Amino acid sequence: MSEAQSTTGNAAPINPAEYHTSLFVNLVMQQTQFALTFLGQVPHPADGKTMVDLDAARLMIDQLEMLKSKTKGNLDKQESQFLEQSLMTLRLAFVEAVDKIQPGAAAAQPTVSPAAAPSPPGTPSTAEGQPKEAAKTDDSRVRYTKKY
Repeated sequence: MSEAQSTTGNAAPINPAEYHTSLFVNLVMQQTQFALTFLGQVPHPADGKTMVDLDAARLMIDQLEMLKSKTKGNLDKQESQFLEQSLMTLRLAFVEAVDKIQPGAAAAQPTVSPAAAPSPPGTPSTAEGQPKEAAKTDDSRVRYTKKY
């Protein structure tokens, strides 16, 4: 007898569709809980401390996005709405966590190119007027991050 067909006491047999829905909801809730823990929104269950691990949170969110794309057209309306609501909550929490770590990072970026900016006093510079560290880097390499 499978778990979906088992009964407990006087309860009626579990419908396989309802059982799969409950498993799906449980999976989404588990991934959401992990992501919120990694975003510092929920304390870690073992020690009660909050932590922020954006890479791990991003992985949990990406896994839920993959689940959404792989199950597209196969979920009922409630399952689909639950998954989408979980993703929206996590994306907003991710942006809030990034903003807490890097407040005003976008506004604090200089509008003057590094080549035209003067180097601070006491900084070793090259003949072009750039600090040695800036002369070593290639300005064409721009780092992009995925924000939700």
